[in-house]
Amino acid sequence: MTEKDEKLLAEFEIRMRQLMYLCDKLREENALLKKNIQQKDTSINSLSSELEMLRTKYDNLKFVKSFSSEDKKDVDQAKLRLSKLVREVDKCIAMLKG
Repeated sequence: MTEKDEKLLAEFEIRMRQLMYLCDKLREENALLKKNIQQKDTSINSLSSELEMLRTKYDNLKFVKSFSSEDKKDVDQAKLRLSKLVREVDKCIAMLKG
């Protein structure tokens, strides 16, 4: 092997080691990013559940407050909603019996 070939081979080895090093670094970064995504997904799911719970509480509060309102329109809407809920419960009971 000539001196030129040895020089090319040595340069190739150096570049190959650099490439392997960069590949390892990218693997580490990829693992870290996947971990971050998983944490964010967990956080999003938790916050979504909390939001749904708070919306339900808010709706219930509005419903209860509408009965104490002096506005006839609010009371009528509350009665309609209550009737709808009763019908839904009746349907569920009928399905369970049948």
